[in-house]
Amino acid sequence: MSIHNNYVAIMAGGIGSRFWPESRQHLPKQFLDILGTGRTFIQDTYQRFKDICPKENIYIVTHHSYEDLVKEQIPEIDPANIIKEPYRKNTAPAAAYVSYKLQALNPKANIILAPADHLILDQRTFERTAFQGLDFASKNDAILTFGIQPTRADTGYGYIQYQKDDLQDGVSKVKVFTEKPDIELARVFLKSGDFVWNSGIFVWNVKTFTDAFKIHQPEMAEVFEQAASSYNVPKEYAVMERLYTQCTNLSIDYGLMEKASNVYVIPSNFGWSDLGTWESAYEHSDKDYLGNAAGSGNIMVVDAAECMIKSDKDKLVVVQGLQNFIVIDTKDVLLICERSKEQQIKDYVAEVKRNLGEKYL
Repeated sequence: MSIHNNYVAIMAGGIGSRFWPESRQHLPKQFLDILGTGRTFIQDTYQRFKDICPKENIYIVTHHSYEDLVKEQIPEIDPANIIKEPYRKNTAPAAAYVSYKLQALNPKANIILAPADHLILDQRTFERTAFQGLDFASKNDAILTFGIQPTRADTGYGYIQYQKDDLQDGVSKVKVFTEKPDIELARVFLKSGDFVWNSGIFVWNVKTFTDAFKIHQPEMAEVFEQAASSYNVPKEYAVMERLYTQCTNLSIDYGLMEKASNVYVIPSNFGWSDLGTWESAYEHSDKDYLGNAAGSGNIMVVDAAECMIKSDKDKLVVVQGLQNFIVIDTKDVLLICERSKEQQIKDYVAEVKRNLGEKYL
């Protein structure tokens, strides 16, 4: 396997509504320093992959309106490596766009497709797993995902059951995908020992992907085949702007992973979190002796415990008497929400949009 055939596509086009009100349409979570590390999610992710493939082989797939944000936060990236989606259509069209575009550039390309907003604490183990996946994908007719060894019965993740007795070089055939089970089923999965969390990080060779996509999403495959002569040339965006309207709004999990017969998983453990919610940010933030993640800024905590608090660094915020709350204060929105109810934040965003339009989104 030549390292020059290895590519990474970082998906960075979402809005991140679960991190509202800090994450907004004009500045979504992948471009924010949610954990107070001094680096945004996308900057961390880009850095993570620089030792896995040549820098010129790292692409960022994003909504066209975020092109300038990507250039600002990743100044070293070649503008040609920013793949601009004309419309948000979920991850299946994004995966297809990347795969067909890179196939036109290099028919031997092997791709890691990864979200921009994940936390990975064990970089060395992740790199080993990434190279393992790329090597397997280059030699086999296989669509791969990284499965995370579950540490608890969590209803917020998709689960993958794999053939535990048939692990070959750390890779196993997938039996079934189950999307976000209820707590009882999640406990059964945890106890069985042959389920992993779906990390949402995928690996494939471009030919393997396009062959499978033609079988399971023939109409969408036809859309990207129509653009064959437009990839990697100046007219690409204009052509995709016209064709993208024909794509279905569909996740890669539903659109391909759950349908294809050649799906494999590498059960892994590299300190992963999808950082999809304020609760996950709380878990990975520094806390005071009462369990408050108060971040940076002028925050005064009085008789409060186990709260997630964020505010503008120039504003003084005093929080008294709260326990297990999320308090997010921005210049135009204040959110105060029980941590146990944080899954409802998306509903609050929808209600705000319904009643007040997009002013606060």
